[in-house]
Amino acid sequence: QVQLVESGGGSVQAGGSLRLSCAAFGDTYSINCMGWFRQAPGKEREGVASIYTSGGGTYYTDPVKGRFTISQDNAKNTLYLQMNSLKPEDTAMYYCAADLRWPCGMAYTWQYRGQGTQVTVSS
Repeated sequence: QVQLVESGGGSVQAGGSLRLSCAAFGDTYSINCMGWFRQAPGKEREGVASIYTSGGGTYYTDPVKGRFTISQDNAKNTLYLQMNSLKPEDTAMYYCAADLRWPCGMAYTWQYRGQGTQVTVSS
């Protein structure tokens, strides 16, 4: 079992920055994939960024490439999402997710997810 707790969401103006954090508890040594997905009202869930413990590597959805950076602090069992140059279209609930399986597919299909943190970007 893995528990995930997000923090760091909020409201910013377009062009601003936010950093999301996700603290992981439990069987963290068994995690193969960690990442973020988002869902805005009336829109489908979207995998935003992922990092893969097995074999390394990262994934970013095209709209965030060059603006968002995913990273992790293994000593703190914490995942981060640095979001720069935010746009109104980034407004959504952001969820941290993790999976013990490999391969693991898109983040919104994974075994574990946090409660979500709201990001609102105003124009």
